[in-house]
Amino acid sequence: MTDTDITVDFVKLTSEVLDLQTVVNIVKDNGAGAISTFSGTTRDTYRVDKKVVKLDYEAYIPMAEKVLFSIISEARSKWELKKIAVYHRLETVPVGENSVIIAVSSVHRKESLQAVEWLINQLKEKAPIWKKEIYSDGSVWKENRENRVCC
Repeated sequence: MTDTDITVDFVKLTSEVLDLQTVVNIVKDNGAGAISTFSGTTRDTYRVDKKVVKLDYEAYIPMAEKVLFSIISEARSKWELKKIAVYHRLETVPVGENSVIIAVSSVHRKESLQAVEWLINQLKEKAPIWKKEIYSDGSVWKENRENRVCC
């Protein structure tokens, strides 16, 4: 069996700094002609009037891991993918650092590009991961707009 015959899924929830190249290396595959990524970083502003200092993330880790593996499995049913990695940082994420990295390898670019976009949207909609924005003048817990149920 060669690495092109293996499909592997990686999920990591950690307080450690997330490095894009490390995650890309995890999904490299000799049978893949494409690796697509998404990196979500902490920006320094929210709207016009709020200066963001950092973000704090919390998660119910066993449930979050279960949800992330489930959405990866669903992605595999939609596209032919080689390897998938979904890494999310917990606790404090300062401005300019990654809070989430998703990397997907596939034979062709179309599948990996579509899968990465779908995976981040599903993560934000379904994963029990919560974000607190810390501003220079206070803080607030933020819900993902994707989680809202409208009437």
